[in-house]
Amino acid sequence: MRKAPAIVVLGPGSLATARRIQALYPQASIHGLAGRTEQVDRQYESFGDTLRALYQQDTPIIALCAAGIVIRTLAPLLTEKGVEPPVLAVAEDGSAVVPLLGGLAGVNLMAREMAEALDVVPAITTSGELRFGTCLLNPPQGYALDDLEQGKRFVSDLLAGEMVRIEGSAPWLDAAQLPASDTAQRTIHVGCSLRPSSRDELRIYPRSVLVAVDAAAPALADLVHEALHAAGIAQQSLACLLACETQMAEPSLHEAARELGVALRFAPEATSLEHMAAHMLGGAEVRTQSGLAMAIAPEPIVPARIGRGRGRLAVIGLGPGAAELMVPAVKAELARAEDILGYETYVRMAGPFRDDQVQHCTDNREEMQRARHAFELAARGRSVVVVSSGDPGVFAMAAAVLEALHESTDPAWHRVELEILPGVSASLATAAQAGAPLGHDFCVMSLSDNLKPWSIIEKRLDLAAQADLVLAFYNPISRSRPWQLGQALDIVRRHREAHTPVVLGRDIGRPGQTLKVVTLGELQPDMVDMRTMVLVGSSTTCTFGRAGGGQWVYTPRWYGNKP
Repeated sequence: MRKAPAIVVLGPGSLATARRIQALYPQASIHGLAGRTEQVDRQYESFGDTLRALYQQDTPIIALCAAGIVIRTLAPLLTEKGVEPPVLAVAEDGSAVVPLLGGLAGVNLMAREMAEALDVVPAITTSGELRFGTCLLNPPQGYALDDLEQGKRFVSDLLAGEMVRIEGSAPWLDAAQLPASDTAQRTIHVGCSLRPSSRDELRIYPRSVLVAVDAAAPALADLVHEALHAAGIAQQSLACLLACETQMAEPSLHEAARELGVALRFAPEATSLEHMAAHMLGGAEVRTQSGLAMAIAPEPIVPARIGRGRGRLAVIGLGPGAAELMVPAVKAELARAEDILGYETYVRMAGPFRDDQVQHCTDNREEMQRARHAFELAARGRSVVVVSSGDPGVFAMAAAVLEALHESTDPAWHRVELEILPGVSASLATAAQAGAPLGHDFCVMSLSDNLKPWSIIEKRLDLAAQADLVLAFYNPISRSRPWQLGQALDIVRRHREAHTPVVLGRDIGRPGQTLKVVTLGELQPDMVDMRTMVLVGSSTTCTFGRAGGGQWVYTPRWYGNKP
């Protein structure tokens, strides 16, 4: 299976069956309709949008609902039969398993696996599978079909009465009910050798070739192509590229692996490419060709067992707290993570997590220790996520992670794949609830003097207020700093009129959120706590009544005379 499946449920009545399926596929995530399902891995607002997004992401879909709903939802997206992911409909009580799409991507195998786990009979309708007990066009993981269209013609010939014989090792076909004959004209050939196309032959290539490469080689993907061809090896048999771990961050290696469509793995520094390849595949045949070293294993290679992959560290922003305000890229990163680090409150917000995902919760004041721990994990080849609320680059963990990397002399840390993924910041979430108070130039400031002196805060406040910028205050007040907001407001009031609108957003995007609009003259420090975002308008910020009560707040895009 190429990706972990998504189990999509519409209500609590499906959860028991969903859990039984998740036990079969531990990497799978359960997606539940917001407001109707609790204790799921992900919540969604729109069933149709969610199903279509999963399909377009090539994610296997197990929908616990009527088959007709799934068909009508995905019908506008159906194009090429060969490129669709597995899609199945399962009865809420587990009494029926119906494969709908993805016959060439293993959907019938999934149907059989789930049906066995649920103790029912799968509703398989594919002619070839019903006749032969296997899908010849979907070999198991570790094997690749040469030509899908030629394969369809081959299977049609067998269904029409032609006999077949097998050349090479194909253990998954031992129990199949194929029309076998040692003298058959039709042949299923399993092997690495490059062979000419023939209607009489179904070619299946074991992915059993590893190529050790050097990042310094020019046009690396073309070089691998040429070396395989010169050695008479089919490209489909290539399982992975192997390089020295000192070259882990070299872009040319990753570009070549992407172009060739194979995994990229890394080994400790060796004396030669031949030695590196032989060490990773003990006992395998090793050939040198065009400056590369090729190791051919007797069985398909499992890339995850070869050396190690490049570690990944993603610093993510959860947004203000509501699941629907978390960007899709962040959700995908959380799903792939092996380790999740962060302040305990934010880690809990990011969950729930699978049993195989390790949570590392720390105090909110341990940012640098957390960042260093994240690099230590990622440098071992793990996929690591550091969690921030809001946006990770706004008074959050992105700066701490980069500072830890900047200070480090460990080359393994600098070879880690590092990515910063944005989130909806608290100031933006609060502004959106109020209207558009940040519609013109604005300034974002933290009033905490834990990491900068109060004198700097006062100076910046005074200058920003003089500049007539809308002001967004993070960390406005706390038990240890009860006086600072009052002093900050005194500075702002030197430059703003008392009627200036102020937006107070508390826990926006979280349960119990509140939004209040007051004037600068009315604002008192006791209206605010550490979980409140304070947005102070400029001289042009306006308010007007909302239908149903409350006020809209916005700052016009023009300044001075209205155009």
